[in-house]
Amino acid sequence: MSEAPAAPPAGSADPVRDDAVALLLKPPRPRAGWRLLPARVGAMCAVELQKLRHDRTELYTRAVQPALWLLIFGQTFTRVRAIPTGGIPYVDYLAPGIIAQSAMFIAIFYGIQIIWERDAGILNKLLVTPTPRSALITGKAFAAGVKSLVQAVVVLLIAALLGVALTWNPIELLAVAAIVVLGSAFFSCLSMTIAGIVLSRDRLMGFGQAITMPLFFGSNALYPVSVMPGWLQAVSKANPLSYEVDALRGLLLGTPHQLAADFAVLLVAAALGVTAASALLGRLAR
Repeated sequence: MSEAPAAPPAGSADPVRDDAVALLLKPPRPRAGWRLLPARVGAMCAVELQKLRHDRTELYTRAVQPALWLLIFGQTFTRVRAIPTGGIPYVDYLAPGIIAQSAMFIAIFYGIQIIWERDAGILNKLLVTPTPRSALITGKAFAAGVKSLVQAVVVLLIAALLGVALTWNPIELLAVAAIVVLGSAFFSCLSMTIAGIVLSRDRLMGFGQAITMPLFFGSNALYPVSVMPGWLQAVSKANPLSYEVDALRGLLLGTPHQLAADFAVLLVAAALGVTAASALLGRLAR
């Protein structure tokens, strides 16, 4: 009795590529070194843009407060002329400060999101990946910067409708974007650092509300440093928001500024913020 013929090997209409087989046998090496940080930052920024694209409610509601500052406070004090602004209308002088304020108000509560991620179990999953903690914090910090940048565009449009004499030079606007992102990165890292200390959303809300107004009024956003009392001038010089406002005012209005020094202070502040938040990230996940 003869044996049954062997079944022919299963074939496929599509030829199997050698590199596809290699990926099945040996997974690709993970990104490392200098390629890891840009990938993480890009992923976090993409997540924030997706949130804004699917739900624009926050964008609209956050535009109300800066609009009120410019429409009511700015227009009123332009008529009063009680604050020396170097010969420019007060509403023009105020606009860069409101841009910085709006960006700070978004970033300073960014730690609430990381506490929510901890409660949902997402943070623990991120921490067991090969991604360094500094890359996670940097990605979240610059994602906050992207979110604040969208808010800054809204404030710029409102200021333009009010007749504020802003520059539209593309290079200067790119520098404005960089300043807003760096400032927001620092304040979001400050928020995540506080989150790593207090470990609670309610406590973080309390701390955030307690420090936002002193940071705002202790800067040059509303008035020049020269009219402040001596102790407040010292506070303003230690306040990163003052350097952000100074850079924005110089770029958008052409007022005297120290752009290199402002940029350096914000860069160092953001780096220190990333370091502090990264050190406390493990405590937050416990």
